[in-house]
Amino acid sequence: MEGLVRCSANYAPLSPIGFLERSAKVYRDRTSVVYGSVRYTWSETHERCLKLASSLTQLGISRGDVVATLAPNVPAIYELHFAVPMAGGVLCTLNSRHDSAMVSVLLKHSEAKIIFVDYQLIKTARQALDLLENTGAKPPILVLISEHDDLNTSSIFTSNSYEYESLLASGDNGFTIRRPESEFDPISVNYTSGTTSRPKGVVYCYRGAYLNSLSTVFLHEMRSMPVYLWTVPMFHCNGWCLIWGVAAMGGTNICLRKVSAKGIFDSISEHNVTHMGGAPTVLSMIVNSSISDRRPLPHKVQVMTGGAPPPPKILHEMEELGFGVSQLYGLTETYGPGTSCVWQPEWDSLPLEERAKLKARQGMHHLGLEDVDVKDPKTMESVPADGKALGEIMFRGNTVMDGYLKDMKATAEAFRGGWFRSGDLAVKHPDGYIEMKDRLKDIVISGGENVSTVEVETVVYSHPAVLEVAVVGRPDDHWGQTPCAFVKLKEGFDVDGQELINYCRDRLPHYMAPKTVIFQDLPRTATGKVQKFILREKAKALGSIS
Repeated sequence: MEGLVRCSANYAPLSPIGFLERSAKVYRDRTSVVYGSVRYTWSETHERCLKLASSLTQLGISRGDVVATLAPNVPAIYELHFAVPMAGGVLCTLNSRHDSAMVSVLLKHSEAKIIFVDYQLIKTARQALDLLENTGAKPPILVLISEHDDLNTSSIFTSNSYEYESLLASGDNGFTIRRPESEFDPISVNYTSGTTSRPKGVVYCYRGAYLNSLSTVFLHEMRSMPVYLWTVPMFHCNGWCLIWGVAAMGGTNICLRKVSAKGIFDSISEHNVTHMGGAPTVLSMIVNSSISDRRPLPHKVQVMTGGAPPPPKILHEMEELGFGVSQLYGLTETYGPGTSCVWQPEWDSLPLEERAKLKARQGMHHLGLEDVDVKDPKTMESVPADGKALGEIMFRGNTVMDGYLKDMKATAEAFRGGWFRSGDLAVKHPDGYIEMKDRLKDIVISGGENVSTVEVETVVYSHPAVLEVAVVGRPDDHWGQTPCAFVKLKEGFDVDGQELINYCRDRLPHYMAPKTVIFQDLPRTATGKVQKFILREKAKALGSIS
């Protein structure tokens, strides 16, 4: 059509940095961040981020340079999510539970020029930098994030290190932001929980970060000025993109260094928290908390949970405590949340157990995605919407990663067929909602039958003595594999494996019931996911059932 132009008057690359700039005006004097006795307003956060961005450029950060972090949920990490892209850099938030060897590998792979480190993790960082230097690589500049009441941190400084507040203070609050040249420029790199031999750095762009921030706000049903409690690690998918999303809504961020049931209840009561998030392990922590740790909720607190599907029992118990729980689903490669179970009003009249089952579904794609489907991974045909046929969950749209850093082969494989392949198995119900059944690598094939470990875990968890459970396959001479349940019991309960096996047989087809039960703590990642690869090795080491 004639007469159309694209110019600065009608086009600017989408960027979540604009959320902060707007909130600094609209919500100027409202509280942006709370951390213990530390409080900032949105105008203060904006000014601090500008000064920090200025300081980064003074340290030599240019467009496209990587800046890493190693820290829990403290205000500095929140500020760096804005300051690093303001300086034109690419943020790389490392898992705070990584050991020095993994940190060293990821610093080398990402080629980070600076790393911001929390004072409690300085030993890990120092060892990582020594390992990196031993490989001949140039270690990044170290910036220490210290607490305001920290007595003496001078002993850790060298000629190539700085202190966070001092560095920030040296910046210019009149700094001119380096806007993205294209909305497809990288804004962050998020490493998946892989191995040191082949790290997978998932690259996010400005456009995807902008759209997923707003989409996650919609999923969470946030209104203006929410109060968000940070129980989701900010290093995980950039806090499910809610670091930027809460800024868009002019909300208040309650930073929690260490997540505990008492800390959650105290924060909700003290700060009038409206929203929070967390893996099912956080929900389990809440429902199994002691009475002394609990405090009455000032109102219904909306909770988004992701990761493994939470058992219906947990959803029911959370509801009884006064929480409203929404189940979402996504991967690092989809900027975190990609789908949710969009609640229909007519479901409110259903029995509690039926409502819990509906809430445990992964639902439909959010507004930032073009589509999500369940497909046959070989033919790429959609599976029937009958709630029975298994297929692989696949995504397509603007909130799918740009690719894996320095790994074109893995990127091409992930996008084979024109969709992002999740590696997760699901069914599609007649209403179009998807329901995840298992990871492709976790499914147990027993006598030719597919056994969903998620379904088995749901039944085991419903036993009143069970606190946590994870099911994997154990070799079996006759059936090929049979389910093996790793169980952690609630304190004060004492049941044996056969009782749990019989309990499952009363509620499942016999081939789905565990044949082996092992009592132990479950190994987890920092984001609360059970490390099933460790349990699979343990089950394999038990030998075949003859």
